[in-house]
Amino acid sequence: MERETSDKAQATRERILDAAIKVFASKGYHETKVDDIVAEAEASKGAVYFHFPGKQQIFLALVDKFANLLQRRLIEAVAQEPDGVRRVNLALQVCLETFAQYRSLAKILLIQASGLGAVFEEKRLEIHDRFARVIQRYLDEAVAAGEIAPIDTEIVAYAWMGAINEVVIRWIYTGQPERERLIPALRTTLLRSIGVSPERIEANM
Repeated sequence: MERETSDKAQATRERILDAAIKVFASKGYHETKVDDIVAEAEASKGAVYFHFPGKQQIFLALVDKFANLLQRRLIEAVAQEPDGVRRVNLALQVCLETFAQYRSLAKILLIQASGLGAVFEEKRLEIHDRFARVIQRYLDEAVAAGEIAPIDTEIVAYAWMGAINEVVIRWIYTGQPERERLIPALRTTLLRSIGVSPERIEANM
């Protein structure tokens, strides 16, 4: 009985978040009201407030939901690939495929969250730190394996995050450049920045 109640509560929470994605995508963060999300979720206002104290908490939960999904997919994708160069390629592919699959959610989080105040900025920095640490770990492994020369992996990880973020935001917002152009160019730029030769990049794709 307890498990059934927990599963039902989780299903309600996910329904609220799915509804919030649609409403935020349609109206934008500032124009969205909790009542709009209540109506879209076909839930009671009490149920929404049971899970989330307000609109801000719903938005932050969406940030965490997408970040958790993306991180899980990235880790699963590269787990069985020992080659560091191929890992970069796989990670970029998974990243863009996930953004494409959840484009409405990605657009909300990457574009609408910009300039929404200190709370959102703290959350954005938290997510950036989280993914920079993932990148840094893979770079450290590549250095340890002798695949790349010793570098300041922390700085490089944040530089990569900045490059990926800028390109992906533009792609989500405008659809340009096409993914067929985006992945090879970004991959080559990132790998060349850590000293991987063009021949090795080409050979490992």
